[in-house]
Amino acid sequence: MHAQTLLGVTGSGKTFTMAQVVARQQRPTLVIAPNKTLAAQLYSEVRDLFADNLVRYFVSYYDYYQPEAYIPSTDTYIEKDASINDEIDKMRHSATRALLERRDVLIVASVSCIYGLGAPEDYFNMMLFLEEGQEIERNAVIRKLVKIQYRRSDAEFTRGTFRVRGDTVDIFPADEDVQAIRVLFFGDEIEELLVIDSVTGTSVHKLERCTVYPTSHFVTEEGKILRAIETIGLELEQHLKVLERAGKLLEAGRLEQRTRYDMELMKETGFCPGVENYSRHLAGRVAGEPSTTLLDYFPEDFLLILDESHVTLPQLGGMYRGDQARKRTLVEHGFRLPSALDNRPLNIDEFWERTSQVVFVSATPAEQEIERSKGVVIEQIIRPTGLLDPKIDMRPATNQVDDLVAEIRQVTEGNEKVLALTLTKKMAERLADYLREIGVRVRYLHSDIDTIERFEILRALENDEYDVLVGINLLREGLDLPSVSLVAILDADKEGFLRSKSSLIQIIGRAARNVNGRVILYADRETESIAYAVTETKRRRELQAEYNSEHGIVPQTVRKKKHATLGDLYSDRTLTDTGPTQVGSVAIPVDPASQRALIEDLRKKMFDAAGRKEFELAAELRDTINNIQKTILERAI
Repeated sequence: MHAQTLLGVTGSGKTFTMAQVVARQQRPTLVIAPNKTLAAQLYSEVRDLFADNLVRYFVSYYDYYQPEAYIPSTDTYIEKDASINDEIDKMRHSATRALLERRDVLIVASVSCIYGLGAPEDYFNMMLFLEEGQEIERNAVIRKLVKIQYRRSDAEFTRGTFRVRGDTVDIFPADEDVQAIRVLFFGDEIEELLVIDSVTGTSVHKLERCTVYPTSHFVTEEGKILRAIETIGLELEQHLKVLERAGKLLEAGRLEQRTRYDMELMKETGFCPGVENYSRHLAGRVAGEPSTTLLDYFPEDFLLILDESHVTLPQLGGMYRGDQARKRTLVEHGFRLPSALDNRPLNIDEFWERTSQVVFVSATPAEQEIERSKGVVIEQIIRPTGLLDPKIDMRPATNQVDDLVAEIRQVTEGNEKVLALTLTKKMAERLADYLREIGVRVRYLHSDIDTIERFEILRALENDEYDVLVGINLLREGLDLPSVSLVAILDADKEGFLRSKSSLIQIIGRAARNVNGRVILYADRETESIAYAVTETKRRRELQAEYNSEHGIVPQTVRKKKHATLGDLYSDRTLTDTGPTQVGSVAIPVDPASQRALIEDLRKKMFDAAGRKEFELAAELRDTINNIQKTILERAI
């Protein structure tokens, strides 16, 4: 069977079920989540479930991304501007490396996995293979490192760089963050290969052989680059004639100047800004043929899981259309060659052509998933905690704010929390301001707040720093807030995207992690979406209650661990007899082995904290690691 759908309610253990499927299938698996935040949450959960497997994370490596664009109405050209997250870039390389080396691999990705990536065969062919006893000149290794885009830096040794000291070459691989490789030459022979600590330079262990992967997925052999320059030149000549016949002399001049400059850079360095726009020529593809993507790194029998498929699937279909609309404008006005259109995400048909078997996972699967599953929908209604779907109360919207205030007073007396959802940003701001004026501890969550601050706000709710969270559409998929016992949906009868069947079901699910969970729908009429949500919730609630009765299960509120602080993590560490140096509350051991162990421990805790979305703690740990490394270097000097 090509596809199945898992309809799992909030808190029913869908992630555990997915893990069981993966464990039994024993195939490389790709899990796609609708955004980075949910992907990170899934990655953390799945990594704990698969201790022996390679679990990797593959999302867009941009912290900030402004694509190249042109607005004809105002004659405004916007250059591409981006800020790359070095840590995520490392994790992307680690993901592709894992797929090339093993089968017990699970990749958690966002929809960025359908965007162009260098061809796996080129990526593989450009690897640098080193072995003890291998006859190869030191300078040949250096030239190869430069070709795969490693940067020589004798002063700053960071990921993606190498340094040369006599007959010794140190390489910091693109997919590592602590350990580097030391290559010791004796004449034209590799005498020894060592894994070293990138900070102290001390040897960790010996290697018989190793593979150095390129620092970029867009690497191409020299022969292909020369062929690409030739075909780019031919396309340029042809398109210049098209523009000139159309009387677009300005556009023709602009295109020729930019393209010839890019060709010259590629000839000299093998690279140029925006090289991805020439990917069709570099890969030798024909016009209209899609780029290679992460999916091409998987074997044909891989398993695909679409988490929150009711959101993820429309995103997968919409990426192509938006990308093509922007690039057609650039091509029409002489900023790019027509071949730039082939540097694009997959369209939905191409996506399905590259999949084998797929599992859709959602509390509210749409018609598309059900049709593709040929009606095979497996329901996971029962929760391990015994919790029932929340009770739903429908009340008039006429005096909804006054009624909500009374409910907030009642809920907060029991030390529980409230989510209030409005239809517009303006109304959310006004409601939050009003509640604050009357003495309610309230925060407002909106789209202008960045991801890290957003999760700080959610963390503060669970840490009892306020009682009511007001928002619009940010309180749906993936939020785990056990302290919330009341979800109030204002203007629930305004049928539309924010009050559709799936939206209401998802919002109602936010109250399903508390034994006292309930939902109030403020509406003056019962819409089709309200009727469906109420009926479906009632059906699920009856099934859950029946199961609990048969098995003697007493519902219990989900219990979450309190967020730790940096001091909590090291409260059990002895600080008295540890040597002369400390960074904050952390003592630095004297011997190198203990130093490495400490840094490794801190890094693990940092990544675990980030996986749990405790970004403030992760940032503290990161700063502590940096300070420790700086102190160790100062000691060495």
